[in-house]
Amino acid sequence: MTAQLPAGRLRRARAAAQLLAGAPAKDAVTAVARLVAVQAQAPGPARLALRPRTSAVTAGGVDQACGDGLLVRTWAMRGTLHMLAAADVRWLTALLGPVFARAGHRRREQLGLDEATCERGFAAIEQILRGGEPLTRAVLVARLREHGIAIDPGTQAPPHLLGYAANSGLICRGPDNARGEPTYVLLAEYLPAAKPMARPDALAELARRYLAGYGPATAADFRAWSGLPAAEAKQAFAVLPGEAAEVVAAGERMLVHKDADLSPPPVPARLLGHFDALLLGYRGRDLLLDPAYARRVQAGGGFIQPTALVDGKVAGTWSLSRKGSKALAVVTPFGDLAPGALEALAAEAAGLSRFLGHPVELAVSSPA
Repeated sequence: MTAQLPAGRLRRARAAAQLLAGAPAKDAVTAVARLVAVQAQAPGPARLALRPRTSAVTAGGVDQACGDGLLVRTWAMRGTLHMLAAADVRWLTALLGPVFARAGHRRREQLGLDEATCERGFAAIEQILRGGEPLTRAVLVARLREHGIAIDPGTQAPPHLLGYAANSGLICRGPDNARGEPTYVLLAEYLPAAKPMARPDALAELARRYLAGYGPATAADFRAWSGLPAAEAKQAFAVLPGEAAEVVAAGERMLVHKDADLSPPPVPARLLGHFDALLLGYRGRDLLLDPAYARRVQAGGGFIQPTALVDGKVAGTWSLSRKGSKALAVVTPFGDLAPGALEALAAEAAGLSRFLGHPVELAVSSPA
C-alpha cells in the first residue's frame, strides 16, 4: 500500500533528509555530501548552510576543510558555484559541466569568447597554472594577457571564461588566499584521478543521492535542483523504483529513498542562511513558504534571503548585524511567532555563537 504523507509530515521528512531535524552530520564533509553540493557564490552563506546540519563544526573548520582540499568549490547544479566533497567533484563535473557549457555558448560569444578564443585561453590557463601556486582571477587574467589572450577584466568575460574552463574539467577553485580572495587551480593537479563514470550511471547516482538528501521528491523537483534537461532528469528517476519507494505526499506522487524515515521527528527552529538548500532543492516553495511572503524571501533574480524556520515553515527573514561589541541575529517575522518560538530561536543564536566564535544575541523586530 502506498504511504500517505500529509503536508506536515512531508516537511518533516524533507528536513530530516537535509539534516535539519534528527541526528546532525559529524563533520562538514559529511554534511556537504548529504546535500550533494552547497551553493557557494560567497563563503559566508556556504558556511552557514553547514551550521544547523552539524553539531561541532565551526566556520573556521569549514574554511580549513576548503583549504585542505576536502571541500572544493566549482560550478555544478544549475551552472552555479557550489561547494562539493572532493570525492564528488570529478564525476559531477563530467555529468553537469557539458550541460552548462552548452547553455553558456551564446553569452560567451556576446562577450567575444568564441570557441577558438576559449581553446587558446584554456591552453594558456593550463600553462600558467601548471606546477605553480593557486592564482586569483585578477592575476590569472593579467597572465593571460601576457600569453596573448586579452579579455577585459571590467566585463563579464573573465568569469565566463573561467566558468567554462571549470565546466570543461580544466580548473576549479583552490584555497582562498591570505586576504580571503578566491583562487584557481588545475583540477588535474588539485584532486587525484578517478575512474570515469558512464553518463547513465552518473545520472542514476545523482538521482539516488538527491533522494537521500532531499526526498520525498519528484523528477520535476530533481530537474529544478540539478538544472539537467527534462529528458535526462526523467531518465535518472526512471531507474530508481527498485531502490526507492513511492509515496503520496501532500497529494502528489513522489519517490523517497528506501532508507528514509517516514515518521521523522519535529523540526527544530532554524536560522538558515542565504541560498539554503531547503529553499533551492525543489521546483516550488509553497510547502514551507506562504506565497504571500515569497517576495520577502526572493524579491527578484536568484538572491535568496536568510530565513527563520519555525515548525518546519518559513516564519520570517533574519540578518546578522553588529551593535557595538555585540552581534545580533535580528529576526523579522511575517506575523506573530508561535509560543516557544522565541526560546527556540534564541537557542539557534547560541548555535551561531559557537559556530562563529563570538557572542550572538537574538533580537526580534516588529512583524514586516
